Amino acid sequence: MAGKRHKPEEIVAKLRQIDVLISQGRSAAESIRSIGVTEVTYYRWRSEFGGLKGVQVKRLKELEAENARLRRAVSDLTLDKLILAEAAKGKLLSPARRRACVEHVKSELGVPERRACRVLGQHRSTQRKTPTTPDDEAALRADIIALATQYGRYGYRRIAALLERAGWAVNIKRVERIWRQEGLKVPSKQPKKSRLWLNDGSCVRLRPERPNHVWSYDFVEDRTHKGRKYRMLNIIDEFTRECLAMRVDRRLNSTDVVDALTDLFILRGVLAHIRSDNGPEFIAKAVRKWIAAVGAQTAYIAPGSPWENGYCESFNSKLRDELLNGEIFYTLKEARTVIESWRRHYNAVRPHSALGYKPPAPEVALWPAAQSGPASPAPPTVAPRPIVN
Repeated sequence: MAGKRHKPEEIVAKLRQIDVLISQGRSAAESIRSIGVTEVTYYRWRSEFGGLKGVQVKRLKELEAENARLRRAVSDLTLDKLILAEAAKGKLLSPARRRACVEHVKSELGVPERRACRVLGQHRSTQRKTPTTPDDEAALRADIIALATQYGRYGYRRIAALLERAGWAVNIKRVERIWRQEGLKVPSKQPKKSRLWLNDGSCVRLRPERPNHVWSYDFVEDRTHKGRKYRMLNIIDEFTRECLAMRVDRRLNSTDVVDALTDLFILRGVLAHIRSDNGPEFIAKAVRKWIAAVGAQTAYIAPGSPWENGYCESFNSKLRDELLNGEIFYTLKEARTVIESWRRHYNAVRPHSALGYKPPAPEVALWPAAQSGPASPAPPTVAPRPIVN
């Protein structure tokens, strides 16, 4: 019996056995010797388990196990709290930030990698994976910064469309990641800058069904550097979203409206409907008679309902956000030149979100005239990387 470790249930059973022997008239010393322990051990057992029964000992063991489990849980929660407190402030949105945070927690608190990854939400395979940088990362980053500098009012989606058009086979998520790493964003309000001269909605009642089916036009006003007002007459095709014309002058009236429509009808033919608001230049009798005489129809929106002319209103907002709010024009001639340049860019280059990030009227590259006689094929030339500009 020497060296044997008794379980609590066994100790209680032996104490009950001694109680039975003593009740039969045996002495305490004889009863203790019968169970094979010393008197010191007996009295120690009696002070610890005296008066308990087997069921009570089992319940005591369960309470001790529960107490130990709660102590471990409290210890784990305390350690998790220390890990989170030692982690970086704010949300750890990227695997790279989580990877760096896990290494920091391991060095500061001495916790194992498995524990730190579980608390910080980092998969262990991601933690152990060595990050690699693509070979074209620097070139792509430089092109994104160049395009964001050139087109300050474009977000990363339009920048991704321009990169794809330039020859980059790049995922939009990769463009967004580089965009955020470089801290690029479209400012809510842009300051006006002075250009150095010579320095290099939903339309419910009528929906467009084909090109030259429904046009819409509207006026936009702005001021030159000296505060003098000038107006712009914008005419767009609602089906293709192409800006057909932008006439700029100090004053524009119904005669100028007829003159602008005449030039477009000669070039593109007579349309079916033309939509506008109820401005005096559009509802003038001369304009309505002239439109009816050439075979077109007018479509006026309800008074006080600009959302019914949604296509033109959307175009006007893009014009003001991307050009007028960021330019200072000193002369009317400068305004005409820059606005016409922006109109060509809008039609041929600018990605339009409603058209799958394609321009409304891209320029067509014509093949050169065929040479007489057979010509040996020239070897293809491959650029080292896509050229943006």
